[in-house]
Amino acid sequence: MNGNTASLILDNLPWVWFAVTVLCAGFEALTLGLTTVWFALGALVMVFLSLLPIPPVVQVLLFLLISGALLAFTRPLAVRRLRVGKEKTNADSLIGERAQVTRKITEFDGEVKVHGLSWSARPDGKEELEPGTVCVIRRLEGVTLYVAAEEKNTGNGTAGIPGENQEKT
Repeated sequence: MNGNTASLILDNLPWVWFAVTVLCAGFEALTLGLTTVWFALGALVMVFLSLLPIPPVVQVLLFLLISGALLAFTRPLAVRRLRVGKEKTNADSLIGERAQVTRKITEFDGEVKVHGLSWSARPDGKEELEPGTVCVIRRLEGVTLYVAAEEKNTGNGTAGIPGENQEKT
């Protein structure tokens, strides 16, 4: 870098920091990982601090310190608040729900009804389940629910099952 270029950069540090802000914010918009946004905020602070007579090396150190502090202390709060990460799908929301066995569940076959819909089911273990048994959905693999018998059966097998009538007519 020749003397003129270095002089140009040093004379326009607020604009350099503004460019860093825009680049970091743009990258964050593309990735949505809540990582570079903290560097964008650090660079935005540096836009104003660079107006003070602070040496460029100290400015870079301040930028790293401010951005690192924002990343370490505010990102975990933002991630929790914004629920960044794996989003629960409708199918994933079935885990922990109760279902009713409609066709005997064996190692190779079976069916349950949950929320009024029939699903292919297998036992989440060795236990076979008879029709009418109330079970709990333990996991989902593809379109097959893996279920286990509920600890306490409610009698008619439909009490508390979402989408099921309480009385049969």
